[in-house]
Amino acid sequence: MPIVEVQGLRKVYGERPVVDGVSFAIEEGEIFGILGPNGAGKTTTVECVEGLRVPDGGRITVAGLDPVADHEKVTRLLGAQLQESELQSKLTVREALELYAAFYERPADWRPLAERLGLTPKLGTRFAKLSGGQKQRLFIALALVGNPRVVVLDELTTGLDPRARRDTWELIEEVRDAGVTVLLVTHFMEEARRLCDRIAVIDQGRVAALDTPSGLVSQSSAATVMSFAPSSPLDEAELAALPGAASAAYRDGRIVVHGTDETVDAALSLLARRRITARQLRVSEASLDDAFLDLTEKRL
Repeated sequence: MPIVEVQGLRKVYGERPVVDGVSFAIEEGEIFGILGPNGAGKTTTVECVEGLRVPDGGRITVAGLDPVADHEKVTRLLGAQLQESELQSKLTVREALELYAAFYERPADWRPLAERLGLTPKLGTRFAKLSGGQKQRLFIALALVGNPRVVVLDELTTGLDPRARRDTWELIEEVRDAGVTVLLVTHFMEEARRLCDRIAVIDQGRVAALDTPSGLVSQSSAATVMSFAPSSPLDEAELAALPGAASAAYRDGRIVVHGTDETVDAALSLLARRRITARQLRVSEASLDDAFLDLTEKRL
């Protein structure tokens, strides 16, 4: 049985459905990502999973428990790092970690967590004196200090510098390898591709696609990117009309064509007929950014 299951989730504010029939299941021990534009319903969805909001329809279970009806039990097995959080301003980092550890019967040792997240030099610092990135790292530690079976991370590395971001990614991979299931909401495509086993793309309150990162890229109408510098001028519209082509445009003296493998074959045939050389030819898989934009713009 999936450790987290969401079926037909609905949440309405006024007359506007913010989440409208979202369904997905998360297997134990995987990192499951949620991507989507601002206002798509991502945070509302995970807040329903956490039991912080009451759904207006559908069904959610976490390890077989209802996050609302069985809220106390769920909080003992689910850790959460919210998109926006605050602590009492005079609380020190050490006091916050000790306090949260005291909430659980079998908490993790917070000292290695603090060391791993670069918080050890700040143990005596009051919350109000921490930088934005330091606060973010503290909230990640607080989400993990209870030894959860499931941890929800909403905008995991917002505010972190590149080094701290990569260190945090390594920590999350270690957490997953220890058997913890991770539900990750993110805007960083590199983060999603690096960490996630599967990703649900939520757009306008609905699941637009659900697959592995490479599977999402392959679903895109522009799964292949071809770029080259032509030896003679070439009409972009003619390239854009090739079979499977999604777009074609000049960028810094190079033509970039988004399409499929069929598009690449047709483009090479066209260049051969025109006796045009494709200098510095590059053919690569589209990025997760390309797939995300393609999937969400289709709905628009």
